[in-house]
Amino acid sequence: MTILKKRKARAQRSRSFRCPHCGAAMILRPASEIYHDAKSDRKLYVCHNYPACNTYVAAHPNTDKPMGVPANGNLRNLRIQAHRKFDLIWKNGIMTREEAYRWFADSFGLSLRDAHIGMCSEYRCRELIRLCNEVLARNNCVA
Repeated sequence: MTILKKRKARAQRSRSFRCPHCGAAMILRPASEIYHDAKSDRKLYVCHNYPACNTYVAAHPNTDKPMGVPANGNLRNLRIQAHRKFDLIWKNGIMTREEAYRWFADSFGLSLRDAHIGMCSEYRCRELIRLCNEVLARNNCVA
């Protein structure tokens, strides 16, 4: 039974996936190659066609597991904007962080496990920003 678990874990680690923007293979690379920061020990899944296709996603620290869905520059910028708006809701005490994630999940009909901005499409990011702006405005917070 232990052998089967090891084989399955090895298969999952080596499983490749494709760039959602151009279809090329995603390759695990040191983040320092992309960010030009020699101090970074993080890893990124980077599109094989980088830099022509500017798509990548970070791996969870000390693992090879992607932190979300790979994104190109436009989507990464939208995710950053969405996170900043979303974080204002719980940082301003409108909701607790846990309540804010439950609200996010409920707003899009997602499970709590799937309510992550790193998994959002451009459409969902724009909608989340819009919803956050409404919540912030109703609570007299600068949107």
